[in-house]
Parts: sequence; structure tokens; C-alpha cells
Amino acid sequence: MTVVQLHPHNPTTELALPPGRWQGRLWVSDSPLDDPNRYLACVAAHPRTGLWPVLIPRDSRFERSGEDWTVDRGRLAPADDRIADVDVARTLAGWWREPCCDGTCLRPFGTEFPGLAQRSARRADPLAEAGNTGSILAARANCRLGLIETERPADVPALLGWAGMINTTDDVAAVSAVLRSWEERFGAVLIALGFDSLELSVAAPPKSRDHSLALAAEHRAFCLENFTGQPGGMREFGADLAGRRRWRFWWD
Repeated sequence: MTVVQLHPHNPTTELALPPGRWQGRLWVSDSPLDDPNRYLACVAAHPRTGLWPVLIPRDSRFERSGEDWTVDRGRLAPADDRIADVDVARTLAGWWREPCCDGTCLRPFGTEFPGLAQRSARRADPLAEAGNTGSILAARANCRLGLIETERPADVPALLGWAGMINTTDDVAAVSAVLRSWEERFGAVLIALGFDSLELSVAAPPKSRDHSLALAAEHRAFCLENFTGQPGGMREFGADLAGRRRWRFWWD
């Protein structure tokens, strides 16, 4: 482990990190983390460094021409300047899909998006929770460490022009706007970003059946694969979200 100068605009910003390099706006370690506590340390240092850590799962689709992150798949342009202008409820309503079944799987909802779930009561510090959850994930998964300059973890997809949701939308500002809304309402913080997946640590998940059911509609709009990949309908989908402190999304 060596002390590495990281911040592109502040030469005094240093962290003890494994070997790695900048790929555009993202610094990426060359190898998977061998010390899961390194993620926790990077979260704790975020107020000082301005660099938010994301875990990057190993994926052969990243590995072309030696440019692991900047793999050529029609990467989108950064759009962090448009995040605040996005109407999250309208965006999720636009992503809401009609069912391929007879419609009973959506009950008690119908063919229209039912609206946003209410804010949860805050029970834990979201960033501290993210540090702990991220270090657990790093211990269990084969992940490299990424660092990006941002005040809000939710902004990472828009800052990078992340194309993981390209089959749903090419508007990365909208993706980050939804993540900001979940940050604010549920203490949900981005901790992992893959080629076509992302994972959030959740400090204040819904507890009641009705609250988690309302959130389930948002999850279905955001990532239909999460809904179709589980048995049952919306009620079962919502019940599985009650109290869940990690949300993982993946797209085909």
C-alpha cells in the first residue's frame, strides 16, 4: 500500500491506496481490493478528499484494449449539470411498463405509475451505513475500487456518462436524479457500479407493508428485470423490500 496523490485539482489530497490509474474522471485500482476496510476508510475520508468510492465488480466486458472503464459501448456524455432539472415522478412514470401478463401481477396497481413513496424516518447516518455495507460487499465480492470527485454519490452515473441502463434510457441525468431522490427519502447511497448493474446501501428502508409496496412500484419502473426476475407479483415484490438495507439493480 502506497500513498497516492489523487485529486486532479488539489495536489495536497492523498490517500493510502493500492496501485491504480485515472481513466477519465474515474480513478480505478488495478486489482481487486485485498483489504475491505479500505473502502470504509475512503468513505470516512470523503469530506476531506471530495472523492467518493464505488466498488467495480470484475466484468470481462470492461476489459478491452487495456481501458477497463472506458470500454467502447456507445458511452453517454456526462450530464451532471441537468440532474436538478429532472422531475423524478414524471421520469419513473415514463419508465413504467404495462404488464406482459393479464395485469394481476401489478395489483393493487394498474397500468399507470402510482406515484412516489413517502420519505422514511431516518434511523442511521447514510454515509456511515454505506461505509460499513460497502466494506462487507468488498469482502464477499471480487471488486476493484473506483474513486470519483463528487459531493453526492447519486451523481456518479451522470458524471461518468454511465450506460448501464441504456436499454431503458439514455438520459443519465434522470438516472442520477432518481438516485438523489432515494438518497433524500431513504438514505440510499451508491456503493457499487458495474457494467450494467448498481448497488445501494440503504440507511432507512421502508418497514411497513404499505410503504414498501409503494417503493416497489418505483423499483419496478427503474429496473423491470428486478421485478420479472422474482416469483409473484407486486405484493410479494414489496414484501421483499421491507427492511432491506441493500438494493441491487441489474439490466439485460
